[in-house]
Amino acid sequence: RRYKEKVVCYAESHDQALVGDKTIAFWLMDKEMYDGMSLLTPANSIVDRGIAMHKVIRMITMALGGEGYLTFMGNEFGHPEWIDFPRLGNDWSYHHARRQWHLADQTHLRYIHLNNFDSAMMGLEEAYPFLHEGTHEYVSLKNQGDMLIVAEKGQLLFVFNMHPTNSYQSYRVGTFWPGKYKIVLDSDWAEFGGHERNDRNTEFFSKPEHWCGRPHYLEVYSPSRTVQVFARAD
Repeated sequence: RRYKEKVVCYAESHDQALVGDKTIAFWLMDKEMYDGMSLLTPANSIVDRGIAMHKVIRMITMALGGEGYLTFMGNEFGHPEWIDFPRLGNDWSYHHARRQWHLADQTHLRYIHLNNFDSAMMGLEEAYPFLHEGTHEYVSLKNQGDMLIVAEKGQLLFVFNMHPTNSYQSYRVGTFWPGKYKIVLDSDWAEFGGHERNDRNTEFFSKPEHWCGRPHYLEVYSPSRTVQVFARAD
């Protein structure tokens, strides 16, 4: 987008979910969604990866995409398949002219984890507003090798790790603000289908040394395919 141009951002749109294309969740997990979304059995590698990346994709879109965030119907819980209205080409079928809202309410299916994360993203914006016009925004790191993005938005510090396998211990991330930090949202929390690789109660203390163009830095643990959001706790 053009600098400072107001934008309503989205990870998934109406056109993407129409026949001929697929939802983001279906692109990530495809046929595995038919048999692999039950919590009664362990997640296979495709479902585990898909759920992890679905959360990261939505959070980075909301955090850095603009001043508003739009959720296409069903994207909040990873709706499978596509939309197809009755037409000659499908013999006037209504089979895909639907949204399966019940999936998000089934406590034995993994859709509930994706839906929980969507609610947590909305709660994050309410607790630490970062989408309003003119809010502070600075991307301090875009490391293609490590596949990490670090950004400040509002009063929050976002750490995105998109690497498929690498988790980083004591990884330095620059920040504008000194002080004590806590994790206020972690896509790896269990209620979001994650693996709880960070201790929720850990406190992080900045050090007064320039890093990535910022006057201070933290050392954090960044698990693969996750996003952690930090806020000052002092």
